[in-house]
Amino acid sequence: MKFKYVAMNARNQKKEGQIEAETQNQAVSILREKGLIVQDISQISGDSDAGKSIWQMDMTGDVHNKKIKKKTLLMLFNQLGMMMKAGINLSMSMQIMIDSEKDPAMKKILQEINENLYNGFTLSQAMKNFAGFPGVYLSIIEAGEANGRLDNAFQQCALICRKDIALSGKLRSAFTYPIFLIVLVIALIVILCGFVLPTFKDTYGSMGAELPGLTLALMAFSDILLGYWWLIIIVFAVLAFAFVTLKKNNPDFQMLLAKVSLKIPLVGPIVRQGALARFCRLMSTLTDAGIPIHKAMALARDAVPNLYVKEQVQHVLDDVQIGVTINEAMAKHPVFDAILVSMVRVGEESGMLGDSLFKMAELFEEQSDESTQKLTDAMTPIMTVVIGVVVGTVVVAMILPMFGIYTVIDNNT
Repeated sequence: MKFKYVAMNARNQKKEGQIEAETQNQAVSILREKGLIVQDISQISGDSDAGKSIWQMDMTGDVHNKKIKKKTLLMLFNQLGMMMKAGINLSMSMQIMIDSEKDPAMKKILQEINENLYNGFTLSQAMKNFAGFPGVYLSIIEAGEANGRLDNAFQQCALICRKDIALSGKLRSAFTYPIFLIVLVIALIVILCGFVLPTFKDTYGSMGAELPGLTLALMAFSDILLGYWWLIIIVFAVLAFAFVTLKKNNPDFQMLLAKVSLKIPLVGPIVRQGALARFCRLMSTLTDAGIPIHKAMALARDAVPNLYVKEQVQHVLDDVQIGVTINEAMAKHPVFDAILVSMVRVGEESGMLGDSLFKMAELFEEQSDESTQKLTDAMTPIMTVVIGVVVGTVVVAMILPMFGIYTVIDNNT
């Protein structure tokens, strides 16, 4: 059988790969002999799906690598937490979830997890076989299994998932309105220059009036727009393809975008506050669940959406692993606010780091809301002025030649 693994070497460097072994325990032993500490290991789906019908595979696909929606995870954790809080054991809770699940792929995931529970696996071990369960949730569930409070672990997972959904929604709404206004302006320019101006061109030409420079410039732009619209579309398509390809495959370009996004006026604060809110929220939950600080920080780092902020968290983690306090390590990097550094220091000194990080998560989420509102409030007058300038320029360009026409008419009479 083949297994995929994530491990750390003696230099605390992350290593990923595949290994062949008869059992998962044997695979772990082989990796240990190579000086690697296994953080995550799971059987490759091609082996685990062996023996299943082609019809079944066609219906559900490879569920081991299937992405699970955040709303589905939230519902799962909420219901499992409530049932276990009510005294229903895990096996019965899982069976209830299986019976009520409508999505075939999710039902298949739950069924396999339940089968592994009957075979002696813990819930966290069973979930590790599926890429749809992020490591943050698996670590919290594993800690809940260790301290006997799995119901609380589900509630913590649900809280993280709920906050993550809310934060993602706020970020989407923050950028939807500006993008809409920009598209509106572009559409307005195309309509005015592509369809309105050409109707006046023949009229002015037949009058023999001398056209001003502004009108000539806009008419030249209109000619280019109408004559080479296909080339413009191709150019934009190529640029969009190049952008998406670089963003997906080029680490240097990804880092550049991450840095630039933090420096854009009005937008940068939203991106930074959203990233720090997620980091603080996860760190608070993970440390309160009893997960070691190094592992908690590594999990929180992986969940940070901005690549540059993620890199700064990694620098902090590197310092912490050699004995530097978290607040001292954070103070070296400007991306972490002075108030965050101060609160972390208070939390470390008082032994209440989780509470301090929780308060900072709430603060950053409030700041993100305020920054989002500022962006929306600022975009409305800015784009109104832009639209006014565009329309005004076109109107002036159409009116100016009329004075020349009147002169021609007067001379002829």
